[in-house]
Amino acid sequence: MSLPELPIMLQAARECGLLAMKYFRHGETVAADANVQHKGADDPLTQADLEIDRHLHEVLLSARPDYGWLSEETVDDPARMQRRRIWVVDPIDGTKEFIQGLPQFAISIGLVEDGKPIAGVVYNPAAEEMFSASIHDAPLLNGQPMACSARAELVGASCLASRSETKRGEWDGFKDEFRLELMGSIAYKLALVACGRNDITFTLTPKSEWDICAGVALVQAAGGSVTRKDGSEFIFNEPDPRTRSVLAAPNQLHTPLLQRLVDTPLSPDRRGGTPPPR
Repeated sequence: MSLPELPIMLQAARECGLLAMKYFRHGETVAADANVQHKGADDPLTQADLEIDRHLHEVLLSARPDYGWLSEETVDDPARMQRRRIWVVDPIDGTKEFIQGLPQFAISIGLVEDGKPIAGVVYNPAAEEMFSASIHDAPLLNGQPMACSARAELVGASCLASRSETKRGEWDGFKDEFRLELMGSIAYKLALVACGRNDITFTLTPKSEWDICAGVALVQAAGGSVTRKDGSEFIFNEPDPRTRSVLAAPNQLHTPLLQRLVDTPLSPDRRGGTPPPR
């Protein structure tokens, strides 16, 4: 039995991909009418983010008006806490790469029930890659089955690293241990782990539920695990949607990765404000 919401999510992602590609320019700075703004330090916003957010809100809540809503680009409504099911979306995860003309961004749509992700769609329209999975639907990449890597050894694993974190030197200690590949969007990173193209990814820099919700659903469905650095699982639709760390790996590499990072300190929260709870 297929999850009824999944076709709605897939269609919404395709439509939002068309909106994104109106502004995206491969290898060039985003179109001028994208109206690049800055919400804060190292936190850009474009017209595409806003248009996609509006479209997702209209389509998803029209289809399921009794569900809650959490989006990076929408003012948070605490009423979501009273809903069993909630849409958790990031209109464009990887906005910096989107602006720079790098095909390393994604539209991320997650569906949560009682704190657990039950479906996820991550769509990179520039790469024409649609990742999807649900508790009732097999994990797919462009309609074909996908699964996490079968690699048995952590040392030498293909690891997706944040472009900005790498520039700050936060990955210097891992260069000789993993085969690092720089990538923007964490939603896209998680999708790439889910399809087995890369073995692992992690970040010790704060993230939010909308960054990871859909990707967590994908990795879990594809035979992997996603937790915090302390090994705790994510509960979604929390009052504070932020988290201090994210680790994703195939099930057989997850415990070794946790052990490898146990003494590695968390990175500073560079966006300021009250620190994430954990």
